[in-house]
Amino acid sequence: MTSGSIFFEKFRKSVDYIDMQIYTQYTPIGYVRYTMENNEKQQCTACCSCCTHQKHTPRSEEELKSLNSRLNRIIGQLGGIKNMLNDNRYCGDILIQLSAVQRALESFGYEILGEHLKTCVVENVQDGNVQILNEAIELIKKMK
Repeated sequence: MTSGSIFFEKFRKSVDYIDMQIYTQYTPIGYVRYTMENNEKQQCTACCSCCTHQKHTPRSEEELKSLNSRLNRIIGQLGGIKNMLNDNRYCGDILIQLSAVQRALESFGYEILGEHLKTCVVENVQDGNVQILNEAIELIKKMK
């Protein structure tokens, strides 16, 4: 038995008395929350408030369509870059496309940040939660 499997067995035994354990794992696409229920690892489906925050004011259909459209274009650009790699294309051409994707993602992020400031932050401040301002400042710092 390897040291990793010994650790896992100890971990499993330590959560036997707990109905559900929540933990976070970093993945290439960000942090993913998991639950440990009945000693089985399951990706959290955001079914409870402990796993996710929901917007109080939902996005409009038009706004959602616009954001999804932008995101789909970015995904398409990434697929094109993958094809360029597989076709053994010139490095300079790939770097130009990567730069375009980076700018598109940055623009998409600023759009989401602007929406966050106009809706979530304003609503929280109006409800008396000024702590949200510290979160907003940290988010702005991360966007640099």
